[in-house]
Amino acid sequence: MAEGYITRIGRLISASANTLVDSLENVAPQMVMEQTIREIDDAMSDVRQQLGKVEAARYLSTKGLNNDNAKHAELQDQIDVAINAGRDDLAEAAIARQMDIEAMIPVVEKSIADADAEIIELNSYIQALQAKKREMQSMVDEYVKAAKHSAQSGTDSNGAPTSNATDKVENATSAFNRIMNNAGAPGVSSNADAAKLAELETLARNNRIQERLAKAKSEVKP
Repeated sequence: MAEGYITRIGRLISASANTLVDSLENVAPQMVMEQTIREIDDAMSDVRQQLGKVEAARYLSTKGLNNDNAKHAELQDQIDVAINAGRDDLAEAAIARQMDIEAMIPVVEKSIADADAEIIELNSYIQALQAKKREMQSMVDEYVKAAKHSAQSGTDSNGAPTSNATDKVENATSAFNRIMNNAGAPGVSSNADAAKLAELETLARNNRIQERLAKAKSEVKP
């Protein structure tokens, strides 16, 4: 990504949702929400792409480590055979190969450990961005409700709602609903797929909530 993970995501997460809501009063709601939501979705897309690369690299490293361990064990069997046959030269060659493998294994193990740490970090970024998007939606929902209430209470001299307040509510509601409905996961090919992914995300989050609740209950002393 052009902007560093920590800087870019930190900027999005720390941005006040109240700032967004306040902006709706003076700036076109469609422009403000489209830009902010697009940034969050783009950031999640970039993080997911990087996550896929790291997971693929970890898989290859793990596969290579397993192969090295298997080869090391195979060489040990061959060393035993060579010694029993009086072929020290063959045993020495196998031992040399074993030593090369032993030198590489710690490096591969470290790369796997680093990948594990990065995977955890990237997943935490995704969860934080998802939480920020939910926060934005909640805040804008509250704004729309407040604007509706304002429109209902704001009347002209004839007792009818003022046109400016009414138009403001209608524009904000229409823009917000359209943007949030269209702001699905990058690469989603249909509304049905987007709905399924959203349902899956909600299910996974609810499962995490239930797991944390069960843990908290188990830690409570009777």
